[in-house]
Amino acid sequence: MTAQPLRPAAAPPEEKVDPDQLRRATLASSVGSALEYYDFYIYGLASALIFGPLFFAPLGETGALIASFATYGVGFAARPFGGLIFGYIGDRFGRKQVLLLTIGLMGGASFAIGLLPTYEQAGMVGAILLVIMRIVQGLGAGAEQAGATTLISEVAPRKRRGFFAALPFVGIQVGTLLGAGTFALLGMAHPEVLEGWLWRVPFLASILLIGVAIYIRLKLKETPVFQELEKHKNVTKNPLGTLWRTSKKNVLIGIGLRMGENGNSSIYSTLLVGFMASKGGVFEGDKFIGPVGLLIAAGFAAIMVISFGALSDRVGRVKVYRYGALFQLLFAFPAFYLITLGHVWLVWAVMVVGISIGVQSMLGPQCALLPELFGATHRFTGVAMSREISAVFAGGFAPMIGFALLAATNHSWLVLAVYSALLAGISFFTTFVTPETVGRDLNLVEDAS
Repeated sequence: MTAQPLRPAAAPPEEKVDPDQLRRATLASSVGSALEYYDFYIYGLASALIFGPLFFAPLGETGALIASFATYGVGFAARPFGGLIFGYIGDRFGRKQVLLLTIGLMGGASFAIGLLPTYEQAGMVGAILLVIMRIVQGLGAGAEQAGATTLISEVAPRKRRGFFAALPFVGIQVGTLLGAGTFALLGMAHPEVLEGWLWRVPFLASILLIGVAIYIRLKLKETPVFQELEKHKNVTKNPLGTLWRTSKKNVLIGIGLRMGENGNSSIYSTLLVGFMASKGGVFEGDKFIGPVGLLIAAGFAAIMVISFGALSDRVGRVKVYRYGALFQLLFAFPAFYLITLGHVWLVWAVMVVGISIGVQSMLGPQCALLPELFGATHRFTGVAMSREISAVFAGGFAPMIGFALLAATNHSWLVLAVYSALLAGISFFTTFVTPETVGRDLNLVEDAS
């Protein structure tokens, strides 16, 4: 039997959004985003600055750094599997259940990394365990952001969905501030202390965020959209099958849109930091400049992601996304050239503009756009697959591929610029086949078309 649109004639009007539920959903999603990106940045920065000599010393300096970035990429490779597993749970049993599971996996794995033995202490055992923990971390992260965007979009008022859907992503900037701020402080320590025990502290400290996040999420209600699905007996038993039959085009659209945003986020936050501090880099051996730049950029990005989300409510998701991708494409070449001039203030300016304008002008509208692309029965799975498949190709292996290219071209800034522009260009051209979704009824089981 063909599923019917779920909004009955007697459905409550849009104005009767439960403010308590909206507040709790926003807070729960924000804390989860903060933990995910705290984990993301401390692992990314540790990959760029510390993990190479600690876990892969026999490979030499360049080989150890590439191996370190490879473990960073492994976490992204695991994310689609996490999205698949938890997307199924979210569409089959409810959005709230997933948010409890993912936070435990992500936080637990981060805490465990802080306890791992290094190569000097246990040989390659530490490296193997690091890869395993990174996979577990990736499985949890594979549905965290999909859950946050789905949850808040299904709770928020329709006319301001772009604004409210972007609010939890302030948590990304809070996580960035915490992660980058922590490493900025660690960069001031003596290298022997840092590589001896101090590097463990940021990972062990994640236990605090886990506790707060679980406490908040236990008090969440299920979203009105999923309650309607249950009420009308329209919960699908096979969300992946439904997605495969009806939504292949929109999944591909979601992947294309994410390439410029996620890829450039990874380039600016991880690859660029490693590029500057590595042997032959502009600021060789300096473990302080990159994290401080991320710290400054995150402060601006927290404001800009909400601003671009709100703007998409007024002028449309696709238009904001298109011009954001175009800006990132055009900015790539002057940005990475300016890095090579060796002025710290220019480096920080480039990071602020690239992250807070280039990346956030795509992320802001994306927060509501991805959930709006998919029907209610398979929305969680659709958002998770779009986000996490793209994360593998765009963000996960960007540092490893980028640094291998840098090593092959004697640290040519042009490699980074072309890489950044290529990813932004994919998103720019994808916007021309993306349907405008602003104001869409999320109770409908059909995809946007």
